[in-house]
Amino acid sequence: MKPINAAITAVAGWVPDERLTNQDLERLVETNDDWIVSRTGIKERRILNGNGRGTSEMAIHAVKDLLVKRGIEGHEVDLIVCATATPDMGFVSTANIVAEAIGCNAMSLDISAACSGFLYGLEMASNFIRSGTYKKVVVIGADKMSSVIDYKDRNSCILFGDGAGAALLEPDEEYGIVDATMYSDGSGKNMLNVKRGGSAYPLGAEDFSAREHYFYQDGKNVFRHAVTKMADVAAEVMEKNNLTGEDVAWLIPHQANKRIIEATAQRMNVGMDKVAMNISQYGNTTGATIPLCLWEWEKNFKKGDNLILAAFGGGFTWGAIYLKWAY
Repeated sequence: MKPINAAITAVAGWVPDERLTNQDLERLVETNDDWIVSRTGIKERRILNGNGRGTSEMAIHAVKDLLVKRGIEGHEVDLIVCATATPDMGFVSTANIVAEAIGCNAMSLDISAACSGFLYGLEMASNFIRSGTYKKVVVIGADKMSSVIDYKDRNSCILFGDGAGAALLEPDEEYGIVDATMYSDGSGKNMLNVKRGGSAYPLGAEDFSAREHYFYQDGKNVFRHAVTKMADVAAEVMEKNNLTGEDVAWLIPHQANKRIIEATAQRMNVGMDKVAMNISQYGNTTGATIPLCLWEWEKNFKKGDNLILAAFGGGFTWGAIYLKWAY
């Protein structure tokens, strides 16, 4: 009997309608379109505005579209894993809110691994399916980064947008996730974080003036770690599986910065014509970048294609997945 793989059998994504362009940001902080594009590759991002509208709203849209696409009902889902750095609430998981919305009572949980969260979720889901207990697992990557961004900080406000993507994983004997390599390094906690609001740094009314409830990043140091680690882990998973750049049909990288993406492709010896990118229109949607890329680029994938997914995130977390596309 062949081993059971976890294959992606459908993907879906959802982004808000409202756009925040580089020209809009020029009116908020001292920056300009040329500077942003040359350093990041970003032209615009989507923003979810309105009180009471959280990450779950975007995730629910993506998952409902996913179920329709696959032709199944919510109650058929065995497990929901939601990767998010911006849950609706301090507790009550976002996955739990999604489960209620689709009429599902299966186990549901959030994971927090910043921009690597979706890959962590795929690796977890893959092993749940390999156990034989679970047949249909939904993995979500969703973040409302606008809820933690300081739009007075010219270094961070240019980078992020809001969005959600989701993938359905099912058992398959031939296609699916072949291998994964994941890492973490907690020494990066002071270089990229949202400090205030956690249990070690409770948020009181007097704390808002310090602006520690917003996203913080030591940009130069984070870039240095990201450009090395994301490229290295992508190359590592290829080497483990005796893949060359010619064997890889597509690289699906985390969309943090165009220069990091280019460095990863170069390290893998993969041409940029085989790299899925949408950073110019969405920016960095944190956990949502890779599933949104899968959703937008799936028409280019062929059954059996070798895909490498790679990410680097705060914490630090990073990893890569090698999978064979199933449809």
